[in-house]
Amino acid sequence: MQKWTEATKRFAAACALLALLAATAKPAKASGLGADTIGLFPKEVGEFAYADLKKARTMKWYPALEQQMLPEKFKQFEKFLAAAGIDTNTQVDELTWALVPESALSKDPAAAGAAATEAPDSEEIVGIALGGYNPDSTEAYFKAQKLPTTKSHGYTLFAFGSGVGPNDLFFFFVDSNKAAFGHRQLLEKLIAVRYGEEDSLLRNDKMYNMINEANGSGVVWAVLDPAYTKLAMGQLAPEVQQFPEAAKLVARMQAMIITATASSGMDAKFQAVCGSTEDANTLSQLMAAGLLYKKYQTAKDNPELGALLDQTNVVPSGDRVVIRLSVSDDQMTTLIKKNTFAFKM
Repeated sequence: MQKWTEATKRFAAACALLALLAATAKPAKASGLGADTIGLFPKEVGEFAYADLKKARTMKWYPALEQQMLPEKFKQFEKFLAAAGIDTNTQVDELTWALVPESALSKDPAAAGAAATEAPDSEEIVGIALGGYNPDSTEAYFKAQKLPTTKSHGYTLFAFGSGVGPNDLFFFFVDSNKAAFGHRQLLEKLIAVRYGEEDSLLRNDKMYNMINEANGSGVVWAVLDPAYTKLAMGQLAPEVQQFPEAAKLVARMQAMIITATASSGMDAKFQAVCGSTEDANTLSQLMAAGLLYKKYQTAKDNPELGALLDQTNVVPSGDRVVIRLSVSDDQMTTLIKKNTFAFKM
């Protein structure tokens, strides 16, 4: 099969996270991520996402989905933290992260400008795990292990790896409630933002306005800029690509907002912000046709997925295409058994 890019795989993970929210007898609403946390992220983010892990862990089939969904290096990172006494299953309540195209970090203005619209071929990640920690004891343990470190504004960044590899991750404690992790360059930018030396995500009007719209609307949500929206469309509705006119419509898309809420099942909502109302009307028709094609494709090998697609609703709303779907507990259990959310390489 065609190899996915890291960004596309991570979008698949976000979709799987959306699916882990089947739930309780009564609707639940997230309280929202604080502006003090959002404001720590750098201005250049292309995708910003949030998950209420504390609520997700109440789902009976969450452990099986987590094993199917998470990339191996993140499982290793959990083990790395566990060695220092950090139990991510009990100490991490919320997780928020951002993806930044490497071109957006370029000192070349042309490359940085293109990062907002052209699908990224490489990227870096930065995230914050919110919970309750004992920074002093954890840092003492890692110092005793003589892990590679780097310093920035008095913070000690601990390396997960050699500390010099291009894909090595670092982490540090912002305070006793926030553990930051990611690539070194972005962690250093996060610290610079904290000290007022660089602009924060709060200064990115387009992204921040959409984050405000999504924030508090579900236990999982994500906001994507035009570049990441193109990648998302390739994963969410690949069948649409068979229509020649679809490429132009996707190229003009402005953003995507993804939210999921817990009720008697999981209710997910995808809002694709198009270039115009006319674009939204046309794209909604193409997506409905693409989903119908996919349903017939999966009818034999994965009838449960076909049934889910049959329940999916696609409608235009102004300059947006709104996609809604609901999944019951039983459907989620069956879909996981079918490896529906596993990464395909």
